[in-house]
Amino acid sequence: MSVQDTQQDKYVTFKSGNEYFGLKIQYVNEIIVFQEITEIPESEDYIKGLINLRGKIIPVIDVRIRFKQEPIEYNDRTCIIVINVKDTVVGLIVEKVAEVVEIKEENILPSPTIGHDDKSQNKYVYGIGKVGDSVKLLLDPDKLLRDDVLTMLEQVSEETMEEGE
Repeated sequence: MSVQDTQQDKYVTFKSGNEYFGLKIQYVNEIIVFQEITEIPESEDYIKGLINLRGKIIPVIDVRIRFKQEPIEYNDRTCIIVINVKDTVVGLIVEKVAEVVEIKEENILPSPTIGHDDKSQNKYVYGIGKVGDSVKLLLDPDKLLRDDVLTMLEQVSEETMEEGE
């Protein structure tokens, strides 16, 4: 059984606001404790800045602010989930990492499009995973990092390159 198979239906879940979200484990590089962030002037409010992870500079975004939830103070439960999406490494600041769960394909429902209660997090959710009696909103990291984050990343890496010359 390959690593791919064992990771197939595994999701890292985390809490943000009153909801629990799931992220396919294959996107997750590691989970680290919250650390010092260098702010980037004039970036989107949810882009908190950059961290130095063993010599690699990676941008971090605050998931709560990205979802238009109330920002909260960071504390000792705050974690950074380091994800890799299409060769872009980004840290997601989350309130609290919950657990790794297995969600089989047949327990994933498509994301409901009922009502227009403009919850901006829903546009990043591709499905709803049933885990026992609870549900986890399954995130599409591609959508989460869409255009603005990627544009910002390109600018940052260009600037970092220039400084290094």
